[in-house]
Order: sequence, then C-alpha cells, then structure tokens
Amino acid sequence: MSDQPLAGKTIAILVASGFEETEMTEPQRGLLASGATMKVVSHEQGLVNGWHGKAWGHYFPVDVPLSSALAADFDAVLVPGGFRSIEKLAGVAHTQRFLRGFADAGKPMAVFGKAISLLAAADRLQGRAVAASTEATEAAEAAGAKLSTEPTVTDRNLVTISDEYDMDAVKRAIVHTFTEVTDNLAAAA
Repeated sequence: MSDQPLAGKTIAILVASGFEETEMTEPQRGLLASGATMKVVSHEQGLVNGWHGKAWGHYFPVDVPLSSALAADFDAVLVPGGFRSIEKLAGVAHTQRFLRGFADAGKPMAVFGKAISLLAAADRLQGRAVAASTEATEAAEAAGAKLSTEPTVTDRNLVTISDEYDMDAVKRAIVHTFTEVTDNLAAAA
C-alpha cells in the first residue's frame, strides 16, 4: 500500500466560526500526510475562526463558499464539532444539501460531537450506528440512529466521534475509512 493512499483526493472541511480547532487540525494532519488535499467550505466569507480550549483560536481561509459547494467536487467530508459552528451551519439550508450529497453517494464522512445533529437534520442517520455527543443524542435517536457507547464508531462510510475520544485512534479511523471507501468507489466506477 502506498504511504500516500489519499493522493489525488480532495477532502472538504465543513465549518463555521467557532469550530473546535483541534478537531479540524489533527485529522487534517493525518489526511495531509496520506496525500489528501484539504479545502475549507463555509457559508462565511474570507476567514473562519476556530475555538481552541476556552478562547478563540486561529483564523483559516475559506476555500469554497458553501452556497456553491457540491459533494460531487469532493471525495470526502470532515465536520469538526463546536456548538458555535454547528448552530450556525444548522441555520443554513445549503448544509443539508451538501451533506446529503455525500451520504447519498456513499462518500466518506467524519463528524465530531454535536455535528452529528447536522446529519440528523439532513435525514441521513436512519439505521446507522453512531457515536454522538450528549448534546446530539436526542437528535440522533429521533433520526433513527443506533447510539453506541464507543467513543469512535465507523458504520460503512460514516465515522462518528463522541465528546470523549483518543485523537490518535480518531485519525487512524478517519484515514483508514476515507482510504477504503474512496478506493471502493473508484473501483466501482
């Protein structure tokens, strides 16, 4: 297997200001080391601001406006948690459209904590095993998901991560799932 199994793959990072910065940057490091290209997608223009610990973190440039982003233009999506970010994204109709595109195409998705509520709102959790933050448990159950007590759960193309996790294990799960699913999709095409 190549040491860069995601070479040539483009991963969307769906965020709004207030996203948990380490939930973006740590998986991003693993995906970049695997050869992937990362693109920040947001409804906000210019820059988005991360949340780091108990204060605002770094600014990151928005590469693609959510209003014109299509799942077809990406190979996978990463959605970091952070209640500020998730609340903002939940109020944007393009969020559901964008996430439905990944789910319907069977493309890899990784969502942290409360971000699972975005998939619940997009009506794409029915019958799926998920790890959910305590803030998203009700939404996930109402959407027909099967809640797991595991901190990280992979169900086919979907990796969900609860509030309590081992970031190294999360990075391995994301890179493995993204590699396996994109390879399977390419072989089927």
